[in-house]
Amino acid sequence: MDIASVLDDLSPTDLRARGSLKWTAPEEGVLGAFVAESDLPIAPAIRSALNDALDRGLTGYLPEHLEAQAARSCAAFQDRRFCWHVDPASIHTLPDVLTGMTFTALHLAPAGTPIVVPTPAYMPFLGLPAGIGAELRTLPMDRVDGRYTIDPERLERSLRGGGLLVLVNPHNPTGQVATRDELLRIAEVVDRTGSMVFADEIHSPLAYPGATHLPYASLSDDTARHTVTAVSASKGWNLPGLACAQLIMTNPEHLRRWGRTPLAVRHGTSPLGAVAAVAAYSDDGVRHLDQLVTYLDGGRRLFARTLADVAPQIRYAIPQATYIHWLDLRPLDVDPQTVADRVGVLGTDGAECGLEGFLRLTLATSQPIAQEIATRFGRLTA
Repeated sequence: MDIASVLDDLSPTDLRARGSLKWTAPEEGVLGAFVAESDLPIAPAIRSALNDALDRGLTGYLPEHLEAQAARSCAAFQDRRFCWHVDPASIHTLPDVLTGMTFTALHLAPAGTPIVVPTPAYMPFLGLPAGIGAELRTLPMDRVDGRYTIDPERLERSLRGGGLLVLVNPHNPTGQVATRDELLRIAEVVDRTGSMVFADEIHSPLAYPGATHLPYASLSDDTARHTVTAVSASKGWNLPGLACAQLIMTNPEHLRRWGRTPLAVRHGTSPLGAVAAVAAYSDDGVRHLDQLVTYLDGGRRLFARTLADVAPQIRYAIPQATYIHWLDLRPLDVDPQTVADRVGVLGTDGAECGLEGFLRLTLATSQPIAQEIATRFGRLTA
């Protein structure tokens, strides 16, 4: 599929007509970049699989054979893409990654375990602990040589007595991909404190050339033991509305606890989501993913060049993965909450991610629109 020929001529009006949240929430004339929805075309393999499922009337509850197929497909993708050999029996489905975190905190971690969230963070991870009655401990990351890093000493203090560390890699909102050394330093502290890790690796399919995603649980026997990993086809293939994530539990005790929990608390995966995930992880689905990554790679570079030309005062590092861009507006003394009114781009105030003065943008869109979004930031310097 030639993605440019499908996408590049679509105007914001055309995209608004699709009716998605991303394009209907902003006011007319404001470009949507606040939610992780993609404008890129759906994979033909997914469209075909969903049409077949609808023709068969597969709109009820998730059958066991389909969950098992989704687990096998997920395991094959992890093996092929990241050289992580996962037993399909260790994979189960839940509607989304947030449900996976809730399940981990309430049913896999010891009762009363505090949740440690490094900041900046994906916004719901900061609100979810209170919603499930858990203690939230935020851990501000340091900026060292242009990278956001977790200080081991402060991490140890946060995990003292045992905690559940939420490790998002590739990182949302910075788009950074953790190195092996960075992950191993974290693992040492987690082991020393008797803690657990909830590894959100939902953006792992969207790593760009030059960056290598390493599944945290794959690094050693120790990381496999203390980690629960959540993945999904929802970001790479734009399927969040179909409600199918995969929870990978490489500790046998976690699998036993999964089996002992009531069905009601691990229920709700959509059969259509499972069908779409199987198609996404297929050879045809992965070929389409590779085309998407190539197109998004061009878009991120175009956005970076344009932003540097029109607003060089904005501090910005091009993402190594994801389609999320993290802008430091502090040199311009601009309140992120005013950006939509001032330049006509709706992003997310970095304060919601735990860091004031920043703006989070999601740019899974056409290259012309990504360039237009960057161009509009020039109004902040006029």
